[in-house]
Order: sequence, then C-alpha cells, then structure tokens
Amino acid sequence: MDEPQLLLQAQQGDLDSFNRLVLAHQERAFNLAYRILGETAAASDATQQAFLSVFRNLRSYRGGSFRSWVLRIVTNACYDELRRRKRRPAVSLEELGDGEAEGETDAWERLAVDTEAGPEDAVLQRERVRAIETCLEGLPLDFRTVAILSDVQGLPYEEIAAVIRAPVGTVKSRLARARARMRDCLEGHGELFGAERRLTDRALP
Repeated sequence: MDEPQLLLQAQQGDLDSFNRLVLAHQERAFNLAYRILGETAAASDATQQAFLSVFRNLRSYRGGSFRSWVLRIVTNACYDELRRRKRRPAVSLEELGDGEAEGETDAWERLAVDTEAGPEDAVLQRERVRAIETCLEGLPLDFRTVAILSDVQGLPYEEIAAVIRAPVGTVKSRLARARARMRDCLEGHGELFGAERRLTDRALP
C-alpha cells in the first residue's frame, strides 16, 4: 500500500482511498481504545468517532506519521469518554478474549493459552494473562497509555511522544514507572511466573 498516495487521494475527496486507510489502521486503533476503555462497545464507539474526526480533519493533516496522528485522535476520544464517565475503566478478561478484532496480535499473546498445552499448563497460562491484565488495569491512565503503546503495540519512544504530545523524556519516565508498578504488582503473583518470566524494569513479559 502506498500510504502517501492514498493520503493525497483521500485529502482530495476519494472515499475509497480513505476507506483503505481506515482498514490499514483500524485494528491497532481498536486495540488501543479497548485497552484504555476496557469495554468492546465503548472501544468501538471511540474508534468510530476517532475515524470520523480523522475524516473531518484530513485536509489539515500536514505530514509526519499518519499512524501517530490517528492514534493521538483515538487516545483523545478515549480520554473524552473517560472524563464523561468520571470513573476508572474496568477490564474484563473474558471480554478481552471475546472482543478482540479478528487477526489482532500483540505482545500479550506470548502469554496467551497455547492450544497444544496440557490442561495444567493451559490453566497456568490463563492465570498469567489474568494477572497481567489486572496489573495493567491498576496503572494510572497516563502510565497505562504509554505501556500499551510501547509494550503492547511496540511503538518507538518518538512515536509515542507524538501520540501523547509529550517530550520523549516524559515517555521514558512514564514507561519506567509503569513497568516498575507492573513488576511490583506481578510480584504478588510470583507463583505464576518462573524466573524466566519475571518482570524487569526494561520489558514487560
């Protein structure tokens, strides 16, 4: 896909080109919205609203990473929803398993249940996923956002900085603190993680 060409055509009013851009970025956008909001319906609504905003403001896009621009709009849509609710989001592990977009992959899948694992291993893997999701849910919103963007979606520091409109140093600081809190939280589930899966300050499992 020639994204710059699609962007140019979309800015000139070509709906087919815009739809192709949406298809290219919608899974990542929904993934981010879901992990911030914790509910499939709310994430779908936020993603839809974000892409409507992208469409309305496409002519004002002046270059740079289009993905970062889209994810910033998605993040803002989610924050608007959380401000409206005036409450912390709650993530359901069961809903996570049922609600992810088809074909979606991310870093957490390394701890997903292996279909070839035995019954005991499958139970252990499910408990690991539950522990990680619980600890992620417990992070402050700004920490959780950078953890999702970095350790779930794999974005580099510079792109995360563009998404949250903060200096790279702020991204690094928030991510270090998020990982430290995740590490401390997962220490409470030490029986689930062998030494090879212990959380470090540099990476989530």
